[in-house]
Amino acid sequence: MKRIVILGAGTAGTMMANKLARALPESWQITVVDRDDQHVYQPGLLFVPFGGYRENQIVRARRPLFDERVEVRLSGIERVAPEQNQVVLHDGVKLHYDLLIVATGSRIQPEQTQGLTGEGWRKSAFDFYTLEGAKALGAALDGFKGGRFVVNVVEMPIKCPVAPLELLFLADSYFTERGIRDKVEITYATPLVGAFTKPRCSSVLGDMLERRGIKVVPDFNASEVDGHRRELKAYDGREVGDDLLVSIPLHSGAEVIAKSGMGDAGGWFPTHKHTLQSKAFSNVFALGDATDLPSSKAGAVAHFQADVLLDNVLRWIDGRAPLEAFDGHANCFIETGFGKAMLIDFNYETEPLPGRFPLPGVGPFTLLEESAANHWGKLAFKWIYWNQLLPGKELPLDHRMLMAGKWA
Repeated sequence: MKRIVILGAGTAGTMMANKLARALPESWQITVVDRDDQHVYQPGLLFVPFGGYRENQIVRARRPLFDERVEVRLSGIERVAPEQNQVVLHDGVKLHYDLLIVATGSRIQPEQTQGLTGEGWRKSAFDFYTLEGAKALGAALDGFKGGRFVVNVVEMPIKCPVAPLELLFLADSYFTERGIRDKVEITYATPLVGAFTKPRCSSVLGDMLERRGIKVVPDFNASEVDGHRRELKAYDGREVGDDLLVSIPLHSGAEVIAKSGMGDAGGWFPTHKHTLQSKAFSNVFALGDATDLPSSKAGAVAHFQADVLLDNVLRWIDGRAPLEAFDGHANCFIETGFGKAMLIDFNYETEPLPGRFPLPGVGPFTLLEESAANHWGKLAFKWIYWNQLLPGKELPLDHRMLMAGKWA
């Protein structure tokens, strides 16, 4: 029997396993390895601090999410030995593979920023990229009466690059609805030159932040958090005072990828940007946040990658060369508060453009523009995630970015 091993049972690994279970003959065994049995709907973490979702609405056990043909191994991974085509688990078990798929995601490392996890951690300084952090931030917001509310991205890349902006917009809405917005100074300290990575979209989002009275501090490379003095410091000597700090900590690839000598300096897995094949090992592919690709680390990207990767895995099995079919396609709902959201659609080469999506000229979603329909689309995505996306079912969206319905 031939064996495919998938490292990681997050969004990317779960989708890929379920797609392969339907596409491959019984002669192929599919094994997925992850350290625990808890699958978190990560887009939902954004809403937890504001009371939008509870833990039981965004967390499920992993095993029931997989096709019955998929073997799920709950274990830590000690290392990968690509020369021997083996994955060594923490208990010493060695899994042989004919083909390996890396879907180990990303991890946050708040301890890498001096002082962040020291005095004030989870009291006056928080993350919201973990369930624990999002819940702790929610408790702090409940008791917040006013002052300096600061959101800081320590370093790029991060998963879900629009999430910090969404948090700012939702905080503006939250403080307004509580009647204390005039008592809160909201600041966004970012290492980018503007609000977002794509210039046109950055300009639109920057204007929105300015209209909301949210100050942007660009080119801010955080070096230290002083929890006692309530200050965020940059390497160039600038300081931003805070009464409540939300940090998007340093991100890196999975520890096992670095330990196995398969990653770059940041632990990201070197991946061909169009085929999703490893740059070093012909029988290894990767998708999702684990890669070093210059695309967004987001669930929608993993979905588009999975469509391309399924074809290329089948081609690899047949002895054919992979197709250079992935164009970096990403689309993201951006929650903007007050019951509205924006939608952006872009790829490696093309910036987000205005228009209508997915039906040209019809929508119902508007691109690069706020609307209530976009807000409801973002909320509806949770049902699609659990019932369509993770099971690997076909969705009526092309993995390529299409220009129909957009205008320059």
